[in-house]
Amino acid sequence: MLIKRFFLIVKSIFVKNPVDIAIKNGAKIGDDCRLINVTFGTEPYLVKIGNHVSATDTHIETHDGGVWVFRDKHPLWDIIKPVIIGNNVYIGKGCLILPGTIIEDNVVIGAGSIVTGVLFKNTIYAGVPAKKIKTLDEYYEKCEQFKFDTKGLSFQLKKKLVMKRYKN
Repeated sequence: MLIKRFFLIVKSIFVKNPVDIAIKNGAKIGDDCRLINVTFGTEPYLVKIGNHVSATDTHIETHDGGVWVFRDKHPLWDIIKPVIIGNNVYIGKGCLILPGTIIEDNVVIGAGSIVTGVLFKNTIYAGVPAKKIKTLDEYYEKCEQFKFDTKGLSFQLKKKLVMKRYKN
């Protein structure tokens, strides 16, 4: 018990939330965001995230490290571009957002996608690189077929409802 408490104290002192660090360094993050294990490149001040954005295990990069191969000829070069994420965006687990990316409002990005360029509003994207899969309206219609009304239910009630549909 004492050892566990010690490690919790050490963690609270030395392990900082990358989102909090990014905000301290100038990142703009809107209201009602759920950013879990989201990390940022060396220029977090170039990242703007709108309201109601969800992302897990995502990295947002603002510079192109590839210029490293030109370091002998151009040792001072950097390619740095902002990243803008709109409102009401869902970014699936394990995505990489590259420099210069603009994600408009009401976008869903599939897990593991590599995102670059402009992702237009009301659209679903996935892949490496991320490509348009369908419109938000098409996704809504598909979701209606499989949805459960489980928000706010206890674990046991949710399990009972889901198992009723999928019982073997």
